[in-house]
Order: sequence, then structure tokens, then C-alpha cells
Amino acid sequence: MEELPHLIIDLAYILIVAGAVTIIFKKLRQPLVLGYIVAGFLAGPNMTYTPSIMDSTSISDWSQIGVIFLMFTLGLEFSFKRIIKMGVQPIIAALLVMICMISVGSEVGWLFGWSDMDRLFLGGMLAMSSTTIIYKAFDDLGLRLQNFASKVLSVLILEDILGILLMVILSALAVSRKFEGVELLNSLLKLGFFLLLWFLVGVFIIPLILRRYKKYINTETLLIVSVGLCFLMVVIAASVGYSAAFGAFMMGSIMAETTDSERISKSISSLKDFFGAIFFVSVGMLVDPNIIIEYWVPIVAITFAVILGQMILGSLSFLVSGNDLKDSIKCGFSLVQIGEFAFIIASLGESLGVTSKFIYPVVVAVSIITTFFTPYIIKFSDKFYKFIEKYVPKNISDKRFAALKHRRSQIIKRYNLGNAWKSFLRAVLIQTIVYLTLCTAVIGASFASILPLARQICGHWYGNIVCGILTLLLVSPFVRPIVIKKNHSEEAKYLHKFNKFHRFILRIILGFKFCLGCAVVYHILNFLSPLWWLWHLILSVLLTVGIIYSRRVKLISIRIERTFRKNLQSREDNSKLPSYGRKLKGKDLQIASFTVPGNTKWGGKTLMQLNFGRTEHIHIAAITRGLQRINIPGGNSKIYPGDIIEIVSDPEGLRAFQTKIMHDVYLTEESNALRNTLSIIQVGISNMSPLCGKTLMDIDFRRKYNCMVVGIEDDKGNLQVTQAQRKFQAGERIWVVGEEADLTMLKMGI
Repeated sequence: MEELPHLIIDLAYILIVAGAVTIIFKKLRQPLVLGYIVAGFLAGPNMTYTPSIMDSTSISDWSQIGVIFLMFTLGLEFSFKRIIKMGVQPIIAALLVMICMISVGSEVGWLFGWSDMDRLFLGGMLAMSSTTIIYKAFDDLGLRLQNFASKVLSVLILEDILGILLMVILSALAVSRKFEGVELLNSLLKLGFFLLLWFLVGVFIIPLILRRYKKYINTETLLIVSVGLCFLMVVIAASVGYSAAFGAFMMGSIMAETTDSERISKSISSLKDFFGAIFFVSVGMLVDPNIIIEYWVPIVAITFAVILGQMILGSLSFLVSGNDLKDSIKCGFSLVQIGEFAFIIASLGESLGVTSKFIYPVVVAVSIITTFFTPYIIKFSDKFYKFIEKYVPKNISDKRFAALKHRRSQIIKRYNLGNAWKSFLRAVLIQTIVYLTLCTAVIGASFASILPLARQICGHWYGNIVCGILTLLLVSPFVRPIVIKKNHSEEAKYLHKFNKFHRFILRIILGFKFCLGCAVVYHILNFLSPLWWLWHLILSVLLTVGIIYSRRVKLISIRIERTFRKNLQSREDNSKLPSYGRKLKGKDLQIASFTVPGNTKWGGKTLMQLNFGRTEHIHIAAITRGLQRINIPGGNSKIYPGDIIEIVSDPEGLRAFQTKIMHDVYLTEESNALRNTLSIIQVGISNMSPLCGKTLMDIDFRRKYNCMVVGIEDDKGNLQVTQAQRKFQAGERIWVVGEEADLTMLKMGI
């Protein structure tokens, strides 16, 4: 009999235990993350009453892969433009919350006499609230559509991004063991350089490759390519001293700007779920009951620090950022837990060997406790607000900070001159940083690769000449924008019309830009040429002038910038197309016919309700029902069992639709149960809901959704009888009766 490797036996045991435990947790309506942790504890070496794994090293390696996939998918959901559109409020709130909780964690560690690195990593862990747990709590409590929930979710997104930065800083401090400001500043500058460089190069190159070879890339190939690029960035990040998680996130954020980001996210979701489960199971394996018993006092203290810190300092952070008192309290009370990102930071500290062994199980114990209390604390926020409102001055609860900010912005807008300077300087600063980064990268790569090869082939000085010429040719498309970009913009022309002082400042800025361009060329000459520095200076000025007036360099520079802008905006431009249009663009289109099964779940539903264009990326061309044929059916056309539908899609879409049409059917007993059973659910109405501001008669609710509204609950919890002429308001919750399938479609629609 063939002897199986320990890894396969361990995986079989882990997955069976994890599957059984997560089913129980799902039934108990608890987050799956906690289920994985409990499964890891049961399968780990610290649980003596159950079998344990034999090869923990291999599981640890797999959990590292899980971190990589988790961070890669997090990057896929990230968008730089989305962060910019959020405005200043969530950014200020996220920064203040993290700074406060890092300080709280550090102080708690100091009280127990822990080392500097333990305190620093503990603060980082406490600063990261759990996105997964909060999403789950909002869904269970029916709060997902409320205004404060969107603010919390915006801050959570920013916390994840800032968590990446925090991990890089912690890694740098762990390696250097220095806390000096200069060392930290150097680490941040290095981080900014690589982050900007990777983003610029990635956004320029990767979308070009995906577009060029689009017809050869199906779902399987796209999965292989995206995972390969992810691990390539992980290797590059590790080679320059950053964590694997940072590299995976960066590649995810680059891929997020491509038109294939949705397909990548969908294809990689199974891998993320699998390896993510392995990671959380490995977290549970490190839980040692003896350590928890020994450190029960720090666990209790840290738990209270997290809960009280977020309730008080978190609420104040939201208040200072410009939110009203009620939303600030609800937001702060929603963040009273730590989760998956804290585990990643803990695993980082352990892999670097800079944190004590007890930190990991202590943090896991705190996470479990705070997760349990999260829903109750969120519900308690309303009562706490009503209590504290009596003692708070009226000017704070009336959105004073938001009003002051609005008045300040209105004052600024009145000064057109100030706006012109602000716009001009911001554009110049961004472009200078971007192109200087590219120049630095090109020069560094040239001196590291071209120079040794040229010297080996041509000799020392002739090799220097060859390398210098090639480097100048490569760097010239980036030198020209530094010098000439924005010099003739509308803002510059507007500023030039004012008095001599403004023209003088403008000329100084333009002269400084020219000097920067000359400095780049001078550095190349000075490094490769033995001539006197004055000759280098004269040559750098002449070469810079030549670069400015070269039509060839200008054309290349414009093409590079246009390509980058096109790649950066491709996802946004693509989203303006209909969903099926995004999928079918540039594809080999085909028409195929399918017969709807007699026990289909689609029976009686409209095409608008089924929304195949958005979910399956196909287009219904015709419906044949007996002797009747409906060509180009509209959104109100219904599908019934036995219909023959003709769809337009590419071969991949046809296969996916064939699978779906056979999958979306009722089993015999399921069909009977669902058709004879009614359920009642509660649905929230947001500002974006199609019901908001309309009556039941306007919507024709019963005909459209096959459901009945039986009551309306306002924000105070009062239940009212529904009137056909009453308009629905944002923030209300409606009670709806209908069949399970219709209720599911209703929730998706509103």
C-alpha cells in the first residue's frame, strides 16, 4: 500500500473538521472566521483530546499562500479613484481611529511590561477592525442600508489600505530595530517610491498585455496569468524587503484598474476561500489554552481596551471628522472588534521573530470575545446616544463640524486666483513626482543592467558612452514632461495675466522645473563621464533644451501618457457600457437556443428580474412559446417553463448559461415546499432604492414583485399599516410577504 505524505493526511483531517465546525457556526449565525479558528484549535497540537496534524510546517506554508490570496482579492476591490471620491471625512476618521487605537494598544502593553516590539505590534492589531465581522453584523441587524453603515464601510476600506502601510512600517522597524525619525522617514520614502513605481509600470503594461492577447485568454488562462502576476509581485516585494502581503495587495490594486477585474475576482474567489480557510485554521492551531489561562488578565484588559477605546475614541474620531453626534456614536460602536487583519499582522510579527509567542493566542482570544459582543454593542449605540444627547451642547449635535467645513469650502471657492494657483501647483507637484520616479527607476535599471553588459562588450569608457546614450534615450520621454508639462495650461495663462508678482512666482516655478530636468541629465553624465563638472553642466543644459524641442521625444511622451490614462480609465469607461456589452466587446459572438426546464426557478419572472445581462453577461434575443415568438423581448417579458429562449454570447458565456439553466431548478420536494409556503421578511429602503419617494400604486408592487407589503416600520421602531397612496421614505423598513424565490428577487432589486 502506498504511503501518503503527511500533508495530504493533514489536509483531509483539517478540511473535514473545518467543514463540520463551520456548518455548526453557520447554523448558529456566527461568522465563519470564528468557525475556522475553532476548527484549527480542535485539529491543532494544543488540543490533547482530539487527533492533531503531523506536519505543521507545511500547513504554515499553505496559510502564507492564504494571506497572499486574501490580500490579492482585497487589492482587486480597491480603487484609487474610489478613495479620492470618498472625500476627506472618512480619511480623517480612519487615521484618527488607527492612531488612537495604536496608542491604546501600546499603553496596555506598557502596563504589563511587554517589550517595545510587542507593544508596537499589539497597537497595530488593535487598530484593525474586522471588515468581515462588521459586514455580517450589519446584515443580521438589517443596518446595511443605513447612512452610518456606509460611513463605517468606507473607513474599513481605508483601514485595510492603511493596514498595508502599517505592515510595511512594522516590517522596517522590526528589521532595523530602530525607532528614530530619520530611519522611519527613509522607510516611508522608499515605500512611496516603490509603491508609485509599481503602480505606474503595472497600470501601463498589464492592461496592454491583456488587451493584446484578449482573444487567447479564457477564464482558465486569465486565472493562471493573474495568479502568476500576483506571485511575481510577491517575489519582487520580498526581494526589496517588503512582505508578501504587500506585494499581493499591490498587484491586486493594479489588476483592479483593468477591464477584466470582475472576471479575475470571480475566477479567483474559490482559491481565496480555500487558502483563506487554511490560513484561519492555522491561526486556531496556535491557540494554546495554557497561555490563555496564564494571560487571562491581559486578555480581559485588552478586550476592555478595544471595546472602550472604539466606543469613546472611535466615536470622537468620527465626530471630529465632521459627522453628526448620532452617526459618530453608531460608527464608533460598530468598530469594537479585531479580526482577520489583526491575525495577518500577528503572523507577520511571528514570521519576523520579533514578537513573543503569547501575542498570537492572546489576540485570537480577544478577537473571539469582541466578535461575540459586537452585535449587542451596535444595538446599544441608540440607547447610549439618547442618554448622552441630554448632556451634549446643541451645537455639537447639529453637525457643527460639517457646517463649518461647508462654509469654509464656500469661502475658498470665491477666490478664483487661489483656485488657479492651487490647481496649477497640485498638477505640477503630481507630475513632477511621477516623472522623477520614472526617471530614477530607468536610470537605476540602466546602470544595474545595461552598464555592466556594455562595459563587458565595449570596454570601460566606450561602454560608459553606449550606456549613457541608451539611458538618455530611455529617460528623455520622462524628462520632457518635468520641464514643459503645464507650462501653457489654462491655469498658467490665467496666472500670467495678473500683476508682476504672480508672473515672477510663475517664472520661478518654470525655472525650477527646467533645473530638475537638467539635474536628471547631469546625474547621468556625472556618473559616466570623466569630464570636468562644468562641462557636464553645460552639456546637461544643451541636452535638456534638445529634449524639449525634439518632436520625436514629444510624440513618444504624449503616446506614453495617453496610453497610461486610457488604461487607468478603461474600467470606468467600460462600466458605462451595458453589462452584456462589456462582456461581448471584441468577442466571437454566437446565437444558441435553450429550452427552459419544467421545474425551473425562473417561471413567471421577467427578464428585468432575472437580469441575465448583468449576472451572466448574455443577451436574450428571442423567446418562443408554442406558436408565439417574441423577438428582441423587453425587460417586462416573462419566462415560463417550456419556453425556448435564444441568447447571444461568446462560447464561454453559452457554456456558463447552459450550466445555470440546468442548475436553477427545484427538486421535487423543494418545489412543492417553496410553492406552498409564504415567508415574511424585513427590507430597508435607502436613498438609492427604486421605492424611495414612490407609492405602491406608482410601483405596481404586487404585479412587479409578486409580493405584498403588510407594514412599514419607521426609524423609531413604530409599525404602521400600509396605504396605497403613502410614499416610501429613506430609512424606513418595510415588512413584505411572499414566496421565498420572489422575496429573494425583491431583496436583489431594492
